[in-house]
Amino acid sequence: MDEAANRRERRKLKPETLPRVVRSFDPYRRQVVLIVILVLVSALLGIAPPWFLKVIVDSGLVKNNLAVIARYTLYTIFATLAASIAGLGYTYLSVVVGQRIMRDLRDQLFEHLQRMSLRFFTTTRTGEIQSRLANDVSGVQSVVSDAAANILANTTTVVSMIGMMFCLDWRLALLSVGIIPFFAVAAAQIGGKARIVRSGSQAQLATLNSLMQETLSVSGALLTKTSGRRKRVHSRFIQENESLTRWQIKLNMIQRYFFTLIGLVFSITPVLIYWLAGYFTTHGDKHITIGVIVAFTSLQGRVFFPLTNLLNVQVEITSALALFDRIYEYLDLPVDIREALHPVILDSDEVRGEVRFEGVSFRYEPTADVHTLTNVSFSVQPGQLVALVGPSGSGKTTLTYMIPRLYDVDVGSVAIDGIDVRQIKMDSLGEVVGMVTQETYLVHDTIRENLRYGRPEASDEDLAAAARAASIHDHISSLPDGYDTVVGERGYKLSGGEKQRIAIARAILKNPRILILDEATSALDSRSERAIQAALEPLMKGRTTFAIAHRLSTILSADLILVLEHGAIVERGTHATLIVHGGLYSKLYHEQFETAPE
Repeated sequence: MDEAANRRERRKLKPETLPRVVRSFDPYRRQVVLIVILVLVSALLGIAPPWFLKVIVDSGLVKNNLAVIARYTLYTIFATLAASIAGLGYTYLSVVVGQRIMRDLRDQLFEHLQRMSLRFFTTTRTGEIQSRLANDVSGVQSVVSDAAANILANTTTVVSMIGMMFCLDWRLALLSVGIIPFFAVAAAQIGGKARIVRSGSQAQLATLNSLMQETLSVSGALLTKTSGRRKRVHSRFIQENESLTRWQIKLNMIQRYFFTLIGLVFSITPVLIYWLAGYFTTHGDKHITIGVIVAFTSLQGRVFFPLTNLLNVQVEITSALALFDRIYEYLDLPVDIREALHPVILDSDEVRGEVRFEGVSFRYEPTADVHTLTNVSFSVQPGQLVALVGPSGSGKTTLTYMIPRLYDVDVGSVAIDGIDVRQIKMDSLGEVVGMVTQETYLVHDTIRENLRYGRPEASDEDLAAAARAASIHDHISSLPDGYDTVVGERGYKLSGGEKQRIAIARAILKNPRILILDEATSALDSRSERAIQAALEPLMKGRTTFAIAHRLSTILSADLILVLEHGAIVERGTHATLIVHGGLYSKLYHEQFETAPE
């Protein structure tokens, strides 16, 4: 899609966007009503000082009446103070409501993204997701915080001030009001362009954030340094940063055009008013007094300031609607892993751990011609150890993803204790199934808090027991801060084996009824592996365990071996029966395991 097509696409605002923005104020109706009252009070009090000024000039200064001057001066001070207090009140409430709406948007967006399957996260850059959550929501801050109150306050002020102008002199008022349509048309044109540029700027900012996230994370920095591609990455950053700079220049210049237009109107209109008033007074018009001219000039200044704000809000709203479109685009993403209408809640103490696959087929992309899994059927009894064996890319990991519903099957079913996993409550399923993946992920926190991902309420004694079972307690205790050691981003302060042992301790702590080990000991040396295998043996008793392993020890002790090739189960049985069969397993065994040191 070329740039012109991109601009046409960005120019199209979804008609339902504005009503959805308005509906976001529904939970705060009482505060909105109070804001409206305070706005009206502030606006009505705001028209009093110019009228008092006319009286002070015509009835006080011209006639040398000090009592009138003193009385109406006090009236002016009182009205101004009262209007300011009311203005502070509705401003505070507007900010509170706006910030809470932004909080709600972030909560909804985060909750919705958490419900997305792994398919979304494997096809979307992390920086793009972060940009929607942070930059786009922050980009609409001024709109949701101030726009509604500003529109009401400035509209009320403009209408009341113009009404007062017509009361003073309808001819001068017509001159002032006649300029407004030209001003509004110009502002609308600028606002339309600002929306397009704002949308492009945010999209480019998301691209730059994604690049920074990819290259400045620990993994990204390691890849850049070890591949010798620092100059290439830097060159790409310069290119994307330059593109963002151009977008920002356009946005700033559009805003400058708008304020230049405002300045011209402010400068020219008073001169025209003085000229017209002078014309009438020199032709014998006695209605236009000095007080009228002073009051009218004061009103004019008070009209153009809220009018400017009103048109500026219009510019902000039209540009911010593009950001709302981006936010709602994510909120409207279909959730392919949906909770059942009346989900079954499993009692982890009563779950036996029987797992049954019936005719399961699955593909990562709906349009893909080849299935990752094809007609997979098998049954595992409680307490059995199932080893998944097969060449790389045969579908072993994908098969295990079906059990905790990281993906949903396209055809067939996966059941735990005879209950389809799609009918089980997601949180309940997460309690029953534990997983130790090949790529261990640790959050940037202490070892203690990383372990408590397995069981948040676990005591320090429970943590130590799980760590001992995973043969990592002694190493943790030897660290200067012990269990309070911060592991760094993605756990990079620890070795691969240490990270995996912490992940295994986390699974032991969770004590799930169904355990999935995706090459859980692949980063360990033989001695550490033997220690962890010894710790996992009592853990695996009484629970169903799926092990994707390239180690002979795991395969030899398996109750059932499933051999996968091209997403289908081509052989099944025990080690002894499969060796005798002389098929793919026998070939893999002789190639990979026969000479493996144990």
